[in-house]
Amino acid sequence: MQIFSFSRAPAGASAQTRHNKATPRLCLISALFVLLLFISPAPAFAKDDGDIDTLRQMGKAFAEIAEKASPAVVGIKAEKTITWEYPTMPEWPFGEPFDPFDDDFFDRFFRWRSPRRRSPQQRKYQQIAQGSGFIISADGYILTNNHLAEDAGKITVILADGEEFEAETIGTDPESDIAVLKIDDDDLPCLELADSDALKVGEWVLAIGNPFGLTHTVTAGIVSAKGRGGFRLTEFENYIQTDAAINPGNSGGPLLNLDGEVVGINTFIISGSGGFMGIGFAIPINIAKSVYPQLIESGKVVHGFLGVAIQDLTDELAKSFGLKNTKGVLISEVTEDSAAEKAGLKQGDIVVELDGQGVEKVNVLQSRIAMRKPGTSVKVVVLRDGKRKTLTVELGERPPEQIIAGQSEILEELGLTVNNLTDDLAERLGFEGLTGVVVTGVESGSEANRKGITAGTLIMKVNRTQVSNVKEFNEAVEQAGKEGAILLLINDGRYIRFAVLKLPKK
Repeated sequence: MQIFSFSRAPAGASAQTRHNKATPRLCLISALFVLLLFISPAPAFAKDDGDIDTLRQMGKAFAEIAEKASPAVVGIKAEKTITWEYPTMPEWPFGEPFDPFDDDFFDRFFRWRSPRRRSPQQRKYQQIAQGSGFIISADGYILTNNHLAEDAGKITVILADGEEFEAETIGTDPESDIAVLKIDDDDLPCLELADSDALKVGEWVLAIGNPFGLTHTVTAGIVSAKGRGGFRLTEFENYIQTDAAINPGNSGGPLLNLDGEVVGINTFIISGSGGFMGIGFAIPINIAKSVYPQLIESGKVVHGFLGVAIQDLTDELAKSFGLKNTKGVLISEVTEDSAAEKAGLKQGDIVVELDGQGVEKVNVLQSRIAMRKPGTSVKVVVLRDGKRKTLTVELGERPPEQIIAGQSEILEELGLTVNNLTDDLAERLGFEGLTGVVVTGVESGSEANRKGITAGTLIMKVNRTQVSNVKEFNEAVEQAGKEGAILLLINDGRYIRFAVLKLPKK
């Protein structure tokens, strides 16, 4: 064939001559072609049977976990009554202007109330939140998120077979974002709880829940990271990060290992769209294991307390203390007569271990201490003057959050807690280049809650005075509180607006 000819015979040569000269070349080329067929790599679409078998086995493992775990995963509908108070308008300096909308006709037919009315206007509406949970005992105890169950007037639990129960809220813990519910039924399927401390980054995990109301949706991914914190969504943060798809409605559902055991409670996502973007977070189940027995027993949780002010190590701090890395937590202050002082901890100590486990970040140490009961003895390893020192601390009882933060009593009355805007928080919340304090907690039903202030809001000014830290904020609030109301300039990440918080009359 011409395709195998690399040259032509001279003009005038006979057909036989041309054939004789071409034959060796054709044989050589044919041999080379056959050889190439044998030594060339397999086509991209060809798969090794062993690889396919491995994939099949993994798929079967996922299917078995989903089949086994799904009956113990429940849907949750929480109904809450939200009260919203519209702000009053200031007095008009030259008398009340004519307002054509300030009439009962408009209120009756269009539900309109003039914004110029100086008397407060309240509106109530029903909010229905949907989420997930999972059964942990055959007699009907269920674990879910506090932010789903807290202050709910009615909670409905939907089982895998569609049967519905009205649930009782046994207890909630805002500081860990964990809640326990109870339904009246027996012999229910339940899930086993794993040791989340043994979980490794890179392990496969599955999430089961009800995203967007789509019941018993199963997604798979890996553990992307551990020990995540700094979001200021709860007081104690030590989240598992995963790329298993988590969406609105997954909150409170289980994160499972390949043994079908719960390693975490799916809680929130980071997203620019409101949907899955590959970054989801779950509360380690070991935190829940320390919280839910107390909730079942007494309806509340008492957390352990060390009594120190702590901070993460920076490169500059590490160098100044003669350290080669930033792994550890620096004690910047020891509270007088606290568990830490009694045990001999000192300012400048660097905590590197707690009960044999390494400690690298503030949020990890905080959560591990808080998940132990008061009176528990823990071994703390610190670096002091470059030498390791082991101390035994008997933990105290954690006081109220306002006392710990040293915040104004006025803020307690308003139902508000704040913290300094760190560089890390500014980056996470989108407040780079701004000044103020970040709202870390808002009590449900409080004055701050009624005025639409939420956790993560930046307070920039108090009575038109710029504040840059908690100390300045507290001082400004104390001064403004003497007038019975506080004017705040706030930034919720979307809008900058003023809000007036009124103090309760005494």
